[in-house]
Amino acid sequence: MENIRDYGDLNQKKVLLRLDLNVPLKDGVITDQTRIDKILPIIKFLISNNSKIIIISHVGRPKGKKNKDLSLKPICENLEKKVQKKIRVIYEDIFKLKKEDLFKDPNDRIVFLENIRFYEEEENNDASFAKRLAQLADLFVNDAFSCSHRSHASLCKITEFLPSFAGLQLETEINALKKVTTEIKKPITCIIGGSKISTKIGIIKNLIPKFNNIIIVGGMANTILGYKGNQIGKSIREENCEQIIDEIFKISKSHFCKIIYPEDVLVGKHMNDSSQIKELNKIKNDDLILDIGPKTIDKIQKIIEISETVLWNGPAGYFENPNFANGSYEIAKAIIKKNKDKSIFSVVGGGDTIALINQISAIDNFNFVSTAGGAFLEYLEGKELPGIKALK
Repeated sequence: MENIRDYGDLNQKKVLLRLDLNVPLKDGVITDQTRIDKILPIIKFLISNNSKIIIISHVGRPKGKKNKDLSLKPICENLEKKVQKKIRVIYEDIFKLKKEDLFKDPNDRIVFLENIRFYEEEENNDASFAKRLAQLADLFVNDAFSCSHRSHASLCKITEFLPSFAGLQLETEINALKKVTTEIKKPITCIIGGSKISTKIGIIKNLIPKFNNIIIVGGMANTILGYKGNQIGKSIREENCEQIIDEIFKISKSHFCKIIYPEDVLVGKHMNDSSQIKELNKIKNDDLILDIGPKTIDKIQKIIEISETVLWNGPAGYFENPNFANGSYEIAKAIIKKNKDKSIFSVVGGGDTIALINQISAIDNFNFVSTAGGAFLEYLEGKELPGIKALK
Protein backbone atom coordinates (compact mmCIF):
# COMPACT_ATOMS: atom_id res chain seq x y z
CA MET A 1 0.00 0.00 0.00
CA GLU A 2 1.59 3.25 -1.15
CA ASN A 3 1.23 6.47 0.81
CA ILE A 4 0.57 9.79 -0.90
CA ARG A 5 3.88 11.08 0.54
CA ASP A 6 5.63 8.68 -1.83
CA TYR A 7 3.93 10.00 -5.00
CA GLY A 8 6.47 12.58 -6.08
CA ASP A 9 5.53 15.86 -7.76
CA LEU A 10 1.97 16.80 -6.81
CA ASN A 11 2.14 20.31 -8.28
CA GLN A 12 -1.20 21.15 -9.97
CA LYS A 13 -2.32 17.50 -9.75
CA LYS A 14 -6.07 17.07 -9.29
CA VAL A 15 -6.45 14.81 -6.25
CA LEU A 16 -9.72 12.97 -5.57
CA LEU A 17 -9.64 12.84 -1.77
CA ARG A 18 -12.04 10.48 0.04
CA LEU A 19 -12.65 11.65 3.60
CA ASP A 20 -15.07 10.70 6.36
CA LEU A 21 -16.74 13.95 7.36
CA ASN A 22 -19.85 12.23 8.68
CA VAL A 23 -20.08 14.51 11.72
CA PRO A 24 -23.15 14.92 13.94
CA LEU A 25 -25.37 17.80 12.79
CA LYS A 26 -28.19 19.43 14.76
CA ASP A 27 -30.22 22.02 12.84
CA GLY A 28 -27.28 22.46 10.46
CA VAL A 29 -24.79 23.00 13.30
CA ILE A 30 -21.85 20.61 13.83
CA THR A 31 -21.92 19.28 17.40
CA ASP A 32 -18.59 17.38 17.31
CA GLN A 33 -15.70 18.49 15.08
CA THR A 34 -13.27 15.67 15.94
CA ARG A 35 -13.43 14.08 12.48
CA ILE A 36 -12.84 17.42 10.74
CA ASP A 37 -9.81 18.16 12.92
CA LYS A 38 -8.30 14.76 12.09
CA ILE A 39 -8.28 15.38 8.32
CA LEU A 40 -6.48 18.73 8.54
CA PRO A 41 -3.00 17.16 8.07
CA ILE A 42 -3.85 15.70 4.61
CA ILE A 43 -5.50 18.97 3.49
CA LYS A 44 -2.49 21.01 4.60
CA PHE A 45 -0.09 18.51 3.01
CA LEU A 46 -1.84 18.71 -0.39
CA ILE A 47 -2.10 22.52 -0.20
CA SER A 48 1.63 22.77 0.58
CA ASN A 49 2.31 20.63 -2.50
CA ASN A 50 0.18 22.94 -4.66
CA SER A 51 -2.42 20.27 -5.50
CA LYS A 52 -6.01 20.83 -6.56
CA ILE A 53 -8.23 18.98 -4.07
CA ILE A 54 -11.60 17.39 -4.90
CA ILE A 55 -13.16 16.21 -1.63
CA ILE A 56 -15.60 13.29 -1.56
CA SER A 57 -17.50 12.51 1.63
CA HIS A 58 -20.94 11.73 3.00
CA VAL A 59 -23.21 12.66 5.87
CA GLY A 60 -25.88 10.37 7.22
CA ARG A 61 -27.80 7.77 5.23
CA PRO A 62 -29.75 9.47 2.44
CA LYS A 63 -30.15 6.09 0.65
CA GLY A 64 -29.37 7.36 -2.82
CA LYS A 65 -31.72 10.38 -2.68
CA LYS A 66 -30.98 14.09 -2.36
CA ASN A 67 -31.73 15.49 1.09
CA LYS A 68 -30.93 19.14 1.84
CA ASP A 69 -30.69 18.34 5.56
CA LEU A 70 -27.72 16.08 4.75
CA SER A 71 -25.77 18.56 2.65
CA LEU A 72 -22.02 18.90 3.12
CA LYS A 73 -22.35 22.71 3.02
CA PRO A 74 -21.98 23.32 6.83
CA ILE A 75 -18.95 21.00 6.90
CA CYS A 76 -17.44 22.81 3.94
CA GLU A 77 -17.94 26.16 5.73
CA ASN A 78 -16.33 24.80 8.91
CA LEU A 79 -13.30 23.48 7.02
CA GLU A 80 -13.03 26.76 5.11
CA LYS A 81 -12.44 28.60 8.40
CA LYS A 82 -9.95 26.02 9.62
CA VAL A 83 -7.72 26.07 6.52
CA GLN A 84 -8.44 29.73 5.65
CA LYS A 85 -9.08 28.89 2.02
CA LYS A 86 -12.19 29.49 -0.07
CA ILE A 87 -13.96 26.17 -0.68
CA ARG A 88 -16.74 25.66 -3.19
CA VAL A 89 -19.46 23.01 -2.98
CA ILE A 90 -20.35 21.54 -6.38
CA TYR A 91 -24.03 20.66 -6.55
CA GLU A 92 -24.08 19.57 -10.22
CA ASP A 93 -24.83 15.98 -11.13
CA ILE A 94 -21.59 13.97 -11.12
CA PHE A 95 -22.65 12.21 -14.33
CA LYS A 96 -22.66 15.62 -16.08
CA LEU A 97 -19.49 17.05 -14.51
CA LYS A 98 -16.28 17.41 -16.49
CA LYS A 99 -12.73 17.74 -15.21
CA GLU A 100 -12.38 21.23 -16.65
CA ASP A 101 -15.54 22.42 -14.81
CA LEU A 102 -14.03 22.04 -11.35
CA PHE A 103 -11.32 24.68 -11.14
CA LYS A 104 -12.38 27.39 -13.59
CA ASP A 105 -11.13 30.06 -11.19
CA PRO A 106 -7.32 29.63 -11.02
CA ASN A 107 -7.46 30.65 -7.33
CA ASP A 108 -9.68 27.67 -6.46
CA ARG A 109 -7.69 25.05 -4.53
CA ILE A 110 -10.39 22.95 -2.88
CA VAL A 111 -13.84 21.87 -4.03
CA PHE A 112 -16.41 19.61 -2.36
CA LEU A 113 -18.59 17.25 -4.32
CA GLU A 114 -22.03 17.16 -2.68
CA ASN A 115 -22.86 14.19 -0.40
CA ILE A 116 -21.69 11.13 -2.32
CA ARG A 117 -24.46 9.01 -0.84
CA PHE A 118 -27.04 11.08 -2.73
CA TYR A 119 -26.16 8.61 -5.51
CA GLU A 120 -27.38 5.02 -5.09
CA GLU A 121 -24.44 3.91 -7.27
CA GLU A 122 -22.06 4.78 -4.40
CA GLU A 123 -23.29 2.11 -1.98
CA ASN A 124 -23.73 -0.35 -4.88
CA ASN A 125 -19.97 -0.07 -5.62
CA ASP A 126 -20.96 0.72 -9.21
CA ALA A 127 -18.10 0.59 -11.74
CA SER A 128 -19.54 3.18 -14.16
CA PHE A 129 -20.06 5.63 -11.29
CA ALA A 130 -16.48 5.08 -10.07
CA LYS A 131 -15.22 5.61 -13.62
CA ARG A 132 -17.10 8.95 -13.83
CA LEU A 133 -15.53 10.04 -10.55
CA ALA A 134 -12.09 8.97 -11.76
CA GLN A 135 -12.41 11.15 -14.88
CA LEU A 136 -12.42 14.24 -12.63
CA ALA A 137 -8.92 13.70 -11.23
CA ASP A 138 -5.33 12.56 -11.79
CA LEU A 139 -5.04 10.37 -8.70
CA PHE A 140 -7.04 9.06 -5.74
CA VAL A 141 -6.30 9.26 -2.00
CA ASN A 142 -8.25 7.35 0.64
CA ASP A 143 -7.96 9.13 3.98
CA ALA A 144 -11.23 7.70 5.31
CA PHE A 145 -10.20 4.70 7.40
CA SER A 146 -13.52 4.87 9.26
CA CYS A 147 -15.41 4.14 6.01
CA SER A 148 -12.99 1.53 4.72
CA HIS A 149 -15.05 -1.42 5.94
CA ARG A 150 -17.59 -0.48 3.25
CA SER A 151 -17.48 -1.83 -0.32
CA HIS A 152 -18.52 1.49 -1.84
CA ALA A 153 -17.59 2.99 -5.21
CA SER A 154 -15.60 5.96 -3.83
CA LEU A 155 -13.53 3.62 -1.64
CA CYS A 156 -13.11 0.38 -3.59
CA LYS A 157 -14.09 0.44 -7.26
CA ILE A 158 -12.42 3.84 -7.80
CA THR A 159 -8.97 2.28 -7.35
CA GLU A 160 -9.42 0.36 -10.64
CA PHE A 161 -9.42 3.63 -12.60
CA LEU A 162 -6.82 5.89 -10.93
CA PRO A 163 -3.38 5.62 -9.30
CA SER A 164 -4.42 5.17 -5.66
CA PHE A 165 -2.76 6.00 -2.36
CA ALA A 166 -3.33 5.89 1.39
CA GLY A 167 -3.71 9.23 3.14
CA LEU A 168 -1.85 10.44 6.22
CA GLN A 169 -4.68 9.81 8.71
CA LEU A 170 -5.42 6.35 7.30
CA GLU A 171 -1.75 5.38 7.69
CA THR A 172 -1.67 6.78 11.26
CA GLU A 173 -4.81 4.82 12.16
CA ILE A 174 -3.44 1.53 10.81
CA ASN A 175 -0.06 2.04 12.51
CA ALA A 176 -1.80 2.68 15.85
CA LEU A 177 -3.97 -0.41 15.51
CA LYS A 178 -0.94 -2.52 14.56
CA LYS A 179 0.52 -1.64 17.95
CA VAL A 180 -2.42 -3.36 19.64
CA THR A 181 -2.72 -6.31 17.23
CA THR A 182 0.63 -7.29 15.70
CA GLU A 183 3.47 -5.02 16.90
CA ILE A 184 2.54 -5.38 20.56
CA LYS A 185 4.53 -4.24 23.57
CA LYS A 186 3.48 -6.39 26.54
CA PRO A 187 1.87 -6.54 29.08
CA ILE A 188 -1.15 -5.51 27.02
CA THR A 189 -4.65 -4.86 28.33
CA CYS A 190 -8.01 -4.43 26.59
CA ILE A 191 -10.86 -2.64 28.35
CA ILE A 192 -14.04 -3.40 26.43
CA GLY A 193 -17.60 -2.29 27.04
CA GLY A 194 -20.91 -2.03 25.25
CA SER A 195 -24.31 -3.56 25.79
CA LYS A 196 -24.00 -6.79 23.77
CA ILE A 197 -21.29 -9.38 24.22
CA SER A 198 -22.41 -11.12 21.00
CA THR A 199 -21.37 -8.10 18.90
CA LYS A 200 -17.87 -8.10 20.43
CA ILE A 201 -17.25 -11.86 20.56
CA GLY A 202 -15.21 -11.80 17.33
CA ILE A 203 -12.92 -9.09 18.73
CA ILE A 204 -12.53 -10.81 22.11
CA LYS A 205 -11.68 -14.17 20.48
CA ASN A 206 -9.18 -12.49 18.14
CA LEU A 207 -7.47 -10.56 20.95
CA ILE A 208 -7.31 -13.24 23.68
CA PRO A 209 -4.26 -15.05 22.18
CA LYS A 210 -2.38 -11.72 21.97
CA PHE A 211 -3.48 -9.98 25.17
CA ASN A 212 -2.60 -10.46 28.85
CA ASN A 213 -5.83 -8.97 30.24
CA ILE A 214 -9.34 -8.47 28.87
CA ILE A 215 -11.40 -6.26 31.19
CA ILE A 216 -15.13 -6.45 30.48
CA VAL A 217 -17.32 -3.54 31.67
CA GLY A 218 -20.68 -1.94 30.81
CA GLY A 219 -23.76 -3.95 29.89
CA MET A 220 -21.57 -6.81 28.66
CA ALA A 221 -20.30 -7.29 32.21
CA ASN A 222 -23.87 -7.75 33.50
CA THR A 223 -24.31 -10.70 31.15
CA ILE A 224 -21.14 -12.28 32.56
CA LEU A 225 -22.20 -11.57 36.15
CA GLY A 226 -25.53 -13.30 35.46
CA TYR A 227 -23.71 -16.25 33.86
CA LYS A 228 -21.58 -16.54 37.01
CA GLY A 229 -24.73 -16.89 39.13
CA ASN A 230 -24.96 -13.33 40.46
CA GLN A 231 -28.22 -11.44 40.90
CA ILE A 232 -28.23 -8.43 38.54
CA GLY A 233 -31.72 -7.06 39.24
CA LYS A 234 -33.34 -5.34 36.28
CA SER A 235 -29.98 -4.43 34.67
CA ILE A 236 -29.45 -4.60 30.91
CA ARG A 237 -28.25 -8.04 29.90
CA GLU A 238 -28.15 -10.22 26.81
CA GLU A 239 -30.03 -13.50 26.71
CA ASN A 240 -28.81 -16.87 25.43
CA CYS A 241 -25.09 -16.06 25.71
CA GLU A 242 -24.02 -18.95 27.92
CA GLN A 243 -22.19 -20.74 25.10
CA ILE A 244 -20.40 -17.55 24.01
CA ILE A 245 -19.22 -16.75 27.56
CA ASP A 246 -18.20 -20.35 28.16
CA GLU A 247 -16.10 -20.18 24.99
CA ILE A 248 -14.44 -16.90 26.09
CA PHE A 249 -13.33 -18.39 29.43
CA LYS A 250 -12.09 -21.63 27.82
CA ILE A 251 -10.04 -19.82 25.15
CA SER A 252 -8.62 -17.35 27.69
CA LYS A 253 -7.53 -20.21 29.96
CA SER A 254 -5.66 -21.96 27.15
CA HIS A 255 -3.85 -18.70 26.22
CA PHE A 256 -3.14 -17.52 29.80
CA CYS A 257 -5.19 -14.35 29.27
CA LYS A 258 -7.04 -13.07 32.34
CA ILE A 259 -10.71 -12.12 31.96
CA ILE A 260 -11.62 -9.44 34.50
CA TYR A 261 -15.18 -8.35 35.28
CA PRO A 262 -16.73 -6.27 38.11
CA GLU A 263 -16.33 -7.31 41.75
CA ASP A 264 -18.63 -4.55 42.99
CA VAL A 265 -20.96 -2.09 41.28
CA LEU A 266 -22.89 1.16 41.50
CA VAL A 267 -26.66 0.80 41.27
CA GLY A 268 -29.74 2.97 41.02
CA LYS A 269 -33.46 2.33 40.72
CA HIS A 270 -33.61 4.22 37.40
CA MET A 271 -31.21 5.81 34.90
CA ASN A 272 -31.43 9.30 36.43
CA ASP A 273 -31.07 8.11 40.03
CA SER A 274 -28.24 8.82 42.46
CA SER A 275 -25.69 6.01 42.87
CA GLN A 276 -25.23 3.45 45.62
CA ILE A 277 -22.22 1.11 46.01
CA LYS A 278 -23.18 -2.55 46.28
CA GLU A 279 -21.39 -5.86 46.63
CA LEU A 280 -22.56 -8.43 44.09
CA ASN A 281 -24.43 -10.45 46.73
CA LYS A 282 -26.44 -7.41 47.87
CA ILE A 283 -28.13 -6.53 44.55
CA LYS A 284 -31.94 -6.40 44.75
CA ASN A 285 -34.53 -7.28 42.10
CA ASP A 286 -35.31 -3.61 41.35
CA ASP A 287 -31.66 -2.49 41.14
CA LEU A 288 -30.04 -1.29 37.90
CA ILE A 289 -26.26 -1.79 37.61
CA LEU A 290 -24.99 1.43 36.01
CA ASP A 291 -21.27 1.62 36.85
CA ILE A 292 -18.36 -0.28 38.35
CA GLY A 293 -17.63 0.02 42.07
CA PRO A 294 -14.49 1.22 43.95
CA LYS A 295 -12.95 -2.28 44.37
CA THR A 296 -13.26 -2.89 40.63
CA ILE A 297 -11.81 0.55 39.83
CA ASP A 298 -8.86 -0.17 42.11
CA LYS A 299 -8.24 -3.52 40.40
CA ILE A 300 -8.38 -1.96 36.90
CA GLN A 301 -6.06 0.87 37.95
CA LYS A 302 -3.48 -1.69 39.19
CA ILE A 303 -3.68 -3.59 35.89
CA ILE A 304 -3.22 -0.36 33.88
CA GLU A 305 -0.26 0.52 36.11
CA ILE A 306 1.64 -2.63 35.04
CA SER A 307 0.53 -2.49 31.38
CA GLU A 308 2.74 -1.19 28.54
CA THR A 309 -0.11 -1.06 26.00
CA VAL A 310 -3.83 -0.48 26.49
CA LEU A 311 -6.79 -0.60 24.14
CA TRP A 312 -10.03 0.97 25.38
CA ASN A 313 -13.37 0.57 23.63
CA GLY A 314 -16.52 1.28 25.60
CA PRO A 315 -17.23 3.22 28.82
CA ALA A 316 -17.54 1.45 32.17
CA GLY A 317 -21.02 2.74 32.95
CA TYR A 318 -23.88 5.06 32.12
CA PHE A 319 -21.64 8.15 32.06
CA GLU A 320 -24.43 10.39 30.70
CA ASN A 321 -25.56 10.57 34.34
CA PRO A 322 -22.59 12.04 36.32
CA ASN A 323 -23.49 9.77 39.24
CA PHE A 324 -22.43 6.78 37.13
CA ALA A 325 -19.44 8.30 35.30
CA ASN A 326 -16.79 7.75 37.97
CA GLY A 327 -15.62 4.34 36.75
CA SER A 328 -14.98 5.64 33.24
CA TYR A 329 -13.30 8.82 34.54
CA GLU A 330 -10.98 6.82 36.81
CA ILE A 331 -10.00 4.51 33.92
CA ALA A 332 -9.25 7.60 31.80
CA LYS A 333 -7.21 9.20 34.59
CA ALA A 334 -5.15 6.02 35.13
CA ILE A 335 -4.27 5.83 31.42
CA ILE A 336 -3.52 9.57 31.20
CA LYS A 337 -1.19 9.33 34.21
CA LYS A 338 0.84 6.59 32.48
CA ASN A 339 0.74 8.51 29.20
CA LYS A 340 2.30 11.57 30.81
CA ASP A 341 5.46 9.67 31.74
CA LYS A 342 5.41 7.88 28.33
CA SER A 343 5.21 4.45 29.97
CA ILE A 344 2.18 3.24 28.03
CA PHE A 345 0.86 3.24 24.45
CA SER A 346 -2.88 3.91 24.52
CA VAL A 347 -5.47 3.49 21.77
CA VAL A 348 -9.06 4.60 22.36
CA GLY A 349 -11.98 3.99 20.01
CA GLY A 350 -15.76 4.03 19.88
CA GLY A 351 -18.20 6.95 19.78
CA ASP A 352 -19.28 6.71 23.43
CA THR A 353 -15.69 6.48 24.66
CA ILE A 354 -14.72 9.54 22.61
CA ALA A 355 -17.76 11.44 23.93
CA LEU A 356 -16.64 10.55 27.45
CA ILE A 357 -13.05 11.76 27.05
CA ASN A 358 -14.30 14.89 25.28
CA GLN A 359 -16.37 15.62 28.40
CA ILE A 360 -13.17 15.87 30.42
CA SER A 361 -11.21 17.57 27.58
CA ALA A 362 -8.72 14.71 27.52
CA ILE A 363 -8.69 13.74 23.84
CA ASP A 364 -5.06 14.88 23.46
CA ASN A 365 -3.92 12.81 26.46
CA PHE A 366 -4.02 9.46 24.63
CA ASN A 367 -1.54 8.24 22.02
CA PHE A 368 -4.27 7.63 19.48
CA VAL A 369 -8.02 8.26 19.44
CA SER A 370 -9.89 6.54 16.64
CA THR A 371 -13.09 8.07 15.26
CA ALA A 372 -13.71 4.91 13.25
CA GLY A 373 -16.61 2.83 14.53
CA GLY A 374 -17.29 -0.25 12.40
CA ALA A 375 -13.89 -0.15 10.67
CA PHE A 376 -12.09 0.04 14.03
CA LEU A 377 -14.02 -2.97 15.37
CA GLU A 378 -13.67 -5.05 12.19
CA TYR A 379 -9.91 -4.41 12.09
CA LEU A 380 -9.63 -5.58 15.71
CA GLU A 381 -11.64 -8.64 14.76
CA GLY A 382 -8.93 -9.51 12.23
CA LYS A 383 -11.04 -8.84 9.14
CA GLU A 384 -9.56 -7.39 5.96
CA LEU A 385 -11.25 -4.08 5.19
CA PRO A 386 -12.41 -3.68 1.54
CA GLY A 387 -11.16 -0.09 1.30
CA ILE A 388 -7.70 -1.11 2.50
CA LYS A 389 -7.59 -4.20 0.28
CA ALA A 390 -8.43 -2.00 -2.75
CA LEU A 391 -5.31 0.13 -2.08
CA LYS A 392 -2.97 -2.85 -2.00
